[in-house]
Amino acid sequence: MALRHIVSALRFGTPRLAPLSTAPVAREQSAAGRESAPGCGAAEGARPPVPVVDFGNTQEAYRSRRSWELARSLLVLRLCASPALLAYHEQLLHLTRRLLGQRLFDKLMKMTFYGQFVAGEDQESIRPLIQHNRAYGVGSILDYGVEEDLSPEEAERKEMESCTSAVEREGSGKASDDGFSAIKLTALGRPQFLLQFSDVLTKWRRFFHQMAAEQGKAGLAAMDMKLEVAVLQESVAKMGIASRTEIESWFTAETLGMSGTLDLLDWNSLIDSRTELSKHLVVPNMQTGQLEPLLSQFTEEEELQMTRMLQRMDVLAKKATEVGVRLMVDAEQTYFQPAISRLTLEMQRKFNTEKPLIFNTYQCYLKDAYDNVTLDVELARREGWCFGAKLVRGAYMAQERARAAEIGYEDPINPTYEATNAMYHRCLNYVLEELKHNARAKVMVASHNEDTVRFTLRRMEELGLHPADRQVYFGQLLGMCDQISFPLGQAGFPVYKYVPYGPVMEVLPYLSRRALENSGVMKGAQRERQLLWQELKRRLCTGSLFHRPA
Repeated sequence: MALRHIVSALRFGTPRLAPLSTAPVAREQSAAGRESAPGCGAAEGARPPVPVVDFGNTQEAYRSRRSWELARSLLVLRLCASPALLAYHEQLLHLTRRLLGQRLFDKLMKMTFYGQFVAGEDQESIRPLIQHNRAYGVGSILDYGVEEDLSPEEAERKEMESCTSAVEREGSGKASDDGFSAIKLTALGRPQFLLQFSDVLTKWRRFFHQMAAEQGKAGLAAMDMKLEVAVLQESVAKMGIASRTEIESWFTAETLGMSGTLDLLDWNSLIDSRTELSKHLVVPNMQTGQLEPLLSQFTEEEELQMTRMLQRMDVLAKKATEVGVRLMVDAEQTYFQPAISRLTLEMQRKFNTEKPLIFNTYQCYLKDAYDNVTLDVELARREGWCFGAKLVRGAYMAQERARAAEIGYEDPINPTYEATNAMYHRCLNYVLEELKHNARAKVMVASHNEDTVRFTLRRMEELGLHPADRQVYFGQLLGMCDQISFPLGQAGFPVYKYVPYGPVMEVLPYLSRRALENSGVMKGAQRERQLLWQELKRRLCTGSLFHRPA
């Protein structure tokens, strides 16, 4: 099945809000509309200042926690910072289970690692924790953490059931319309399809950058790369792809406006054109120099996989709409991510018409993170839907670098931790500037970095973004950085814990993966351990060691 048919199927049988063929007009209108959109700073009357948050006040930060919970956090975070323990944790868990037996092993896990990072075995058992956190101003994003060795069909069915159940649980138990539920697209369908689709999208984007380099525009930010259409037509004609008349019909004033230039969003629109252009699309093979068809032929089985995935996404989005919950699509590895982002954008086109229901996730440890964010913000402006984003640093660094070295492509990860921090702040600042001019856009700052949270609070105050407007959300993993989450929640900022749940043995693979993914964060949790120890000593000295949260 050709890619243009796949993209056509992405419409879910409904018309798009504003097809990309109107991009030139939308380009002009988006700038004007953005300036005139009512931002948070435009509200009538004096607004209270952004609340001051003290992340060093341990008494306030941990008043929702009992002393034994603080001691457990201190122990578990210290163990998780040990390179030796992380390297051999699977063998140690297996040995402990053999020595203790299943029953005692489960109890030990619930007293330590499982109890620290997992809310409970099922949605009923996690209810007290969710209600307790909510009482202190911290919401929950439910995530079914089971990673079982099931058949693909059974795994997809169970993931769909758990996602639907989580959406319903958030909708029935929430105190406002600010609930979230997380979904993982590789669990809703076959990863092989996402891999193939991503490969096509990546080749097409790479071809644009090659053409930009030929026009002397390499190295520019994605939104600053504008190809001269006349030069592009000449280059394409030399390839012998089609006749000059056909080529000229692809790049008309109707599709590209009168500017005489074409940007990456225009370029991407060509790949799903309803014209006969798609049959001509070819890209040069970088190794052989030969032109090859871009649009691979998908088998009937792959077409069926795509249809099922889209149907599942549609069901979840409709259920979320019914109960007033937002869906947060998790980011995954770079060889899946182009397809995941494309499918998520199609969901946003359909469901983000009045407010952001679907949030896409951007991994800022990637070198192209800023381009990805700016392109999607501009696309939302042109097409008139509401931008919703979650910004994370990223969780697959070791895996990404190993695969890049093995296959022989450029490492997609920023070279240093400092470079990733700079990228995160650059992307975040751009989105916050957008929020100032567009009251319908929203962002979740998913970070365990106290400096990043402070940067966000400072920029919110400078831009007039007040927490009461609920445009900026914060998020951390359950069991980590309570000294950030709870002070934010108690100061009135919308903040959430990412809450995994599931049976002990079935969640162990999830815990193992998260431990490896977040090893860098764990090693850097020295300040959190210092604050935990400081609070325990304070309680001991003041006779409040048996503190019971109100």
